[in-house]
Amino acid sequence: MLPDQELLNLKRGGESEQLEMKPSTAQGDSIRRAVCAFANDLLGQGNGGVVLIGLHSDGSSAGIEDVDRAQRLLSDWVHSGMILPLPDVEIYCRDLEDFPVIVLEVRAHANPPVRYKGQVWVRIGTSIHRCTPEQEHRLVERRRGGDRPFDGRPTQGASMADFDLDYFELEYLPNAVASDVLESSQRTMHEQLRALRLLTEGVPNNGGVLVLGHDPAAHIPGAYLQFLRIDGKELGDPIKDEKNLSGSLPRVMAQLDGLLDIHVLVAVDIESGSRERRHPDYPVVALQQLARNALIHRSYEATHAPVRIYWFNDRIEIHNPGGLYGQVTRENFGQGATDYRNPLIAEAMHVLGYVQRFGYGVPLARRHLRDYNNPEPEFLFEPTYVAVTVRAAG
Repeated sequence: MLPDQELLNLKRGGESEQLEMKPSTAQGDSIRRAVCAFANDLLGQGNGGVVLIGLHSDGSSAGIEDVDRAQRLLSDWVHSGMILPLPDVEIYCRDLEDFPVIVLEVRAHANPPVRYKGQVWVRIGTSIHRCTPEQEHRLVERRRGGDRPFDGRPTQGASMADFDLDYFELEYLPNAVASDVLESSQRTMHEQLRALRLLTEGVPNNGGVLVLGHDPAAHIPGAYLQFLRIDGKELGDPIKDEKNLSGSLPRVMAQLDGLLDIHVLVAVDIESGSRERRHPDYPVVALQQLARNALIHRSYEATHAPVRIYWFNDRIEIHNPGGLYGQVTRENFGQGATDYRNPLIAEAMHVLGYVQRFGYGVPLARRHLRDYNNPEPEFLFEPTYVAVTVRAAG
């Protein structure tokens, strides 16, 4: 958090390359463009920028009726997925010269370009503009290389032939980039992949291979999901169904959706032979959210283990390699705290519609379980894995 005196100095100096002032959250679109532009840090000074809510452009107070509500709304905007990759924004309230102001402290992103609704925005002086191709090239060139997460690192031995380029062109690209930007773009396929961070140093990276690859497990051995339906309550009991789901993450998630729907309990009338779906033992949406959470947040490094789903007669267990990551702890897990071991994968799954809102998957699963009268999910956190147990409705 910036010291009060530094915030006062910024305010008294008026709007600048580092400061935007807005009277209220009613200017939502403009605020989000400002966050996007500050995160892109076109000048490359590493400063990011600050948005002050509750001030007119001349620095006079506009007043904020409900500070808590406004802060919650701003936080939702930052984490909704409309700005990708997710910006690093600290939101807090300060009293500046005896009236409340909400501060959005936006840090320069390590992996620009950052997009808002598929468009790249940059700040030039006191104005925000859509990024030109030349400016976007500068942003791409400025990415940090030494501290890349796993999904941003080049995949050894991979080439463009490993990508499903038809899927990229027909599905991924139209969802990731605004339609008018695509229509006016003269970029090659290679340039589009690079701009969307699916290439690193000119070759496919691990995130790109996991999202677009024909066979990710050929390069990342644990990149598949193991599903076991067990007729009993112990691992040693007979197996009713066994599947290894492989391919790109969107393909694995689509296959898993179908598999979960098939295995949710269906009532059978023995005398008539009819099959009629009744209230199932598990809500499919909850299982989808927990499984997708495991696939997105798992560790793919130093392990050949897949995500595992064990479906017993009385419960379902989902195991994924890798403990909690970053600022997510046992205490704040599932309470909206977010951090990303695989930020590129998280972004891609949002682009493709498998994640609707960041930090919302576990709360959504819990809500659906309550609605179906299932017990609360039981989470187990270990240094090298996370597991969740979902028990059948009573």
